[in-house]
Order: sequence, then structure tokens, then C-alpha cells
Amino acid sequence: MKTTLSVARNRQDELVELVRNRILAGTAAPGLPIRQDALAAELGISKIPLREALARLEQEGLIRSEANRGFFVRSLSAAEAEEVYELRLNLEPGAVALAALRADDDERRVAADTLKALDQVTNTHGEGVGAFNRAFHLALIRPSRQPITTAFLERLHILSERYVRKHLEPMGRDERANEEHRSLLKSWVDRDGSGVAELMRRHICQTLDDLRLQLPADP
Repeated sequence: MKTTLSVARNRQDELVELVRNRILAGTAAPGLPIRQDALAAELGISKIPLREALARLEQEGLIRSEANRGFFVRSLSAAEAEEVYELRLNLEPGAVALAALRADDDERRVAADTLKALDQVTNTHGEGVGAFNRAFHLALIRPSRQPITTAFLERLHILSERYVRKHLEPMGRDERANEEHRSLLKSWVDRDGSGVAELMRRHICQTLDDLRLQLPADP
């Protein structure tokens, strides 16, 4: 019985991740309804598990539901960007500083390998830049050994991912982001807690400042 429940949960988690990745990649257009019949048929599943996955993604803040109308991908919002990035400013610099002091050699290798993959995808303008960006930041956070803070930051980075894609649209932004990431990793690997905290604070602030110019003011 436990094995059956575990398999069912794993399948549901995989479905949630699959639909989430489509939303984060921009496959599902913001503001338009999610065509559940077509999506369920494409994925080869019934609408019941799909609705359960969409309900979880609504809890994450990626989609919204309307009575008798279904689910919609949430549009990018200046107010949401302010809230998400301000929360990251409050949590992330301290978490990466602590992680820099607690990380072991394997975790440092993971962070370095993740940045290498992010650089490669960014330089070739490939798909998944947002996902690799999220993976790199979380690689700097998880060694803090703070599970509650890490869980909050994981959710914030999921919400940030579409804004990362928006932020990188102007030419030259990807090169600047690569340089900032390399500086972050060096300071983190050197166990410079205060240094990496300040670099992370600047990194997040710069992104938010850019988004303030890119996103129209909310009505």
C-alpha cells in the first residue's frame, strides 16, 4: 500500500514539474486560459490529475483560477516582482553567507558545475536559462542547512524565473549576469561570508532595478 501511494505521489510530482516547466518557459501564454482538454490529451493523462497539478501550481502563485472559467497563467506584475525580490533580499544574502561557511567539497563542485552549465546555456542562447539560473542560486543556498529558509527561497526562485527571462531580454544583460555569478561563486568558494552576502544583495538589487524599468506600472 505504501509503495503504491509513493509511486502515485512521484507521478503527480513529475506532472506538476512538467506543467510548471512549460509555464516558466513561456510555452503557456500569460493571461490566456489553459486548455485542459488539449493539454491532458497531449500528455496522455486524464483531466483529474491535471486539475490536481494545476491546483498545486496555483498555490505556488504561477497560475490563477476563475469560477466556471478554469485556470489562467498569471501575467507578470511590477507589484509581484517588488514583493518577490524584496523577500529574496531579506533571506538570500544571509543564507548564501552561511552556506559558504558550511559547504563541503562536493557541494562546492556542484555549485561550480551548475555555473558552468548556466554559462554554456546563456552563451548559446539556449532554452532553460531561467532553470539553470535557479539551480545555481539554490546550489549556493542549500549548504546553509536551513531547511525552512531554503524551502521559502525555492518557492521565491520559482516565482522569479519568469522575471529572470524578462530581465535577460535586453542585449548584454546575460554577459553582466555571467560576470556577477562568477564573482558570487569565487567569494562563496573562498568562504567569504560577508563578501558573498554583499555581492548577492547587489545582484538582486540590480535585477530589481532593471525590472522596474521594464515592467509597466500596475493599474
